[in-house]
Amino acid sequence: MQTNKIICGDAVKLLHSFQENTVDLTVFSPPYDNLRDYNGFTCDLHSLGTELYRVTKPGGIAAVVIQDQTVNGTKTLTSFRMILDWCDNIGWGLFECCIYKKNGKDGAWWKRRFRVDHEYIPLFVKGNRAKQFDKKEIKIPCKHAGKKVTGGANRDKNGLTQASRPMVINTLKCPGTVWDHSNGGDKVHLKRQHPATFPDKIPSDLIKTFTKSGDLVLDPMVGSGSTAIAAQILGRQYIGIDISKDYCELARKRISTMQTNLVANFRNESSGLSLYRCEKNKNRQATLIKECP
Repeated sequence: MQTNKIICGDAVKLLHSFQENTVDLTVFSPPYDNLRDYNGFTCDLHSLGTELYRVTKPGGIAAVVIQDQTVNGTKTLTSFRMILDWCDNIGWGLFECCIYKKNGKDGAWWKRRFRVDHEYIPLFVKGNRAKQFDKKEIKIPCKHAGKKVTGGANRDKNGLTQASRPMVINTLKCPGTVWDHSNGGDKVHLKRQHPATFPDKIPSDLIKTFTKSGDLVLDPMVGSGSTAIAAQILGRQYIGIDISKDYCELARKRISTMQTNLVANFRNESSGLSLYRCEKNKNRQATLIKECP
């Protein structure tokens, strides 16, 4: 099995040739509910989930960015059916279900219902516990860092509240289950040639949290190449698969020019929080620049 390449073909069929227990993390967004035209291609989520389970290492994670269409005023529940099917019938466990919060705008449709400004990110685990979980790389600044407050009282099982205690708010905190990121296009021209994208920071944060250097990251519907680019920047191996030749070529172009505005790394230094961003330089090559708030 060759790594660090984009393979064109049907993901379910190609995964048949993969050895068992080889993939550390899978990140992808499947076609769902005909919300977009992916060159006419569709996806059998059950068959894909079955193959992904076989090739994933014990403790490995599969992250799926997905939503539901509204038909005749009600939701299709595609995402919920997939979660139950993967857990009840394939063997996955649900590690967590995160929410990708995205910006939206008012339009005629939203006069009849709430504007949909989120997608689901169910995180499936093979086995009972993730083999790798390191949140320090994706911690975010606390708004009131350094302030002294009185609180932090836990509530016991019987409903009674424990005594409050003085505490100092930390500089950084672990993000919760709602991930607020900029739009999926990331202001990258090549990426916007794909009809449906997610922010580069989604695979970046997942890779930092659930893998270590040299681990293998898979995207069976690689689309514009965001997962592969994040893996390459972060020192992981990757395999990208797509049934569309056009999307395979698009991903290869993005990888060859490293077209991304990916936020590559957070770290806490003695001088304060440093933010490392990956931006395009004049030659449209990736470069790291340092910003200190």
